[in-house]
Amino acid sequence: MDAANSSPGPVEALRRIAFLLERSRAETYKVKAFRAAAATILPLGDEVAQRVEAGTLRELPGIGAATAEVIEAAVAGRTSERLATLERETGGPLVEGGEQVRAALRGDLHSHSDWSDGGSPIEEMAFTALELGHDYLVLTDHSPRLKVANGLSAARLGRQLEVVDAVTEHLAQTGAGFRLLRGIEVDILDDGALDQTDEMLGRLDVRVASVHSKLAMEPEAMTRRMVAAVRNPLTNVLGHCTGRLVTGSRGTRAQSQFDAEQVFTACAESGTAVEINARPERRDPPTRLLQLAMDLGCLFSIDSDAHAPGQLDFQVHGCARAEELGLEPERIVNTWPVERLLAWANP
Repeated sequence: MDAANSSPGPVEALRRIAFLLERSRAETYKVKAFRAAAATILPLGDEVAQRVEAGTLRELPGIGAATAEVIEAAVAGRTSERLATLERETGGPLVEGGEQVRAALRGDLHSHSDWSDGGSPIEEMAFTALELGHDYLVLTDHSPRLKVANGLSAARLGRQLEVVDAVTEHLAQTGAGFRLLRGIEVDILDDGALDQTDEMLGRLDVRVASVHSKLAMEPEAMTRRMVAAVRNPLTNVLGHCTGRLVTGSRGTRAQSQFDAEQVFTACAESGTAVEINARPERRDPPTRLLQLAMDLGCLFSIDSDAHAPGQLDFQVHGCARAEELGLEPERIVNTWPVERLLAWANP
């Protein structure tokens, strides 16, 4: 999403504020009011300006003082002070460097919606990815074992795929050339198995496999667990491989211990991409392990792991790391056109 122009419409202004708040990692409650207000006025058309003139705007559900000020300014052809301040303070580059790699990316293979632990509907994630210039976005909500994140059972995943297909059909009618792809972030179970049925996994376009439990498992057992998962023919991407947290509201967490050479060798041999998780609190893998994976010939995926539309912009953090280490864009699978990506993910 490009920076707002001098006089965005009311829906665009509200969505831009929400985007910038999410991009700056603001608390979710600060964002919801603006997205809810945008949803309220989206179908109203000229009625919005009529209500502004009549002074009845705040009679609409979910329109309070802050959102009304943004709408009133937009209707008057002005940029609200709130939006102008956010643009000045948070609208610039998130990180130095990474521009060349970011320009080469065509999509994002790891994102979440409000079907699991994300904060926005599927269509909002897809539209924002389109606005950011992506050719595709993979929706990867969690699998059932991760109950704390409202992971999807096979039945819920099946229903989600119908929604994904409907959104994809709608986007195709716009002629934008954008694809919303069916995916999952599937838990790697203690024995290396994947936390979803093979039948359901086989219906997906891309599968990210990640460890979310027993992160302090004994190194030999963790190595066996991860090697088994990345060698599974249904695994395409090894997500945030160490599970570490280096900053942020959740605190810090030490990285899992495993034989990285064994794990990355298995990735290289099986064609499984190692994710460069671009969330600022993860920076996973650590630089030493990222360099090792490069030396061993792995493929990579640079992913936002976005849980809100504004977080899709996090990708540039991973791009800067890849660019600094000299990772060739050709080895990054989400620089590939969608048909090549799908052929790799489903040989």
